[in-house]
Amino acid sequence: MTDYVQEQEMEIEALKAILMDEFEEIHPSESGLNTSNRCFQIKISLQDDETEPNDTVQLGLVFSHTHKYPDEIPLLNLKSIKGISASDLTVLKEKLEQEASENLGMAMIYSLVTSSKEWVTERFAHDTGDYDILEETANKDEIIVPHGEPVTVETFLAWREKFEAELALERAKLLPESALVTTKEKKLTGKQWFESGRASKRAAPIIEGSNDEDEDIDFDDDDDNSEVDEEDMLDHYLAEKLDPSNQGR
Repeated sequence: MTDYVQEQEMEIEALKAILMDEFEEIHPSESGLNTSNRCFQIKISLQDDETEPNDTVQLGLVFSHTHKYPDEIPLLNLKSIKGISASDLTVLKEKLEQEASENLGMAMIYSLVTSSKEWVTERFAHDTGDYDILEETANKDEIIVPHGEPVTVETFLAWREKFEAELALERAKLLPESALVTTKEKKLTGKQWFESGRASKRAAPIIEGSNDEDEDIDFDDDDDNSEVDEEDMLDHYLAEKLDPSNQGR
């Protein structure tokens, strides 16, 4: 004689170990079943893959063993926890009852759970994929893109002038100090030009042909702001010395 109670207890212990948090015992008044026996609910979620559940769709598979289970089909009820219509629950319940009838004589609850997960995935995987895309698009639309100051010709020219000034400053920092000396600072005064020895080559012919050996040129070394170039002054003086008409004066 079959010990139905023992078989039912063994199945419940196995379901607890396999399903863990998805499995719970509920009060008969919460089951929606016409029974006073122990009732249980198994939470079934849409599976994105073999390990990660997606809680956008969830249902509760409620069952209770009859006195002669598994030689009789269990009492079954389905509850929508999230995202499943009453018509979908009716379709799934008919499917599970048909499968239970085909498995009489052996523990079948876990098999019904597996079939329920497969059905939910086939029924809602595409719909939730579209939902995720729409939700992602909506989130992007909610992003506020900050706007800066509008660009005009005037603001662009002001920016470019500032940029070029900063660029020139950066380039100046890279140059050696000798390159930063101005042309005026590099130019020799008349006195410095003579003292450097450059005058000897140009003045030698003049000195040999001149009777005014004591004649000298007075340069104002302190007149740094004179508009007349000192080298031009020297050239003018030498030209006069070379002119024969000026000799003997």
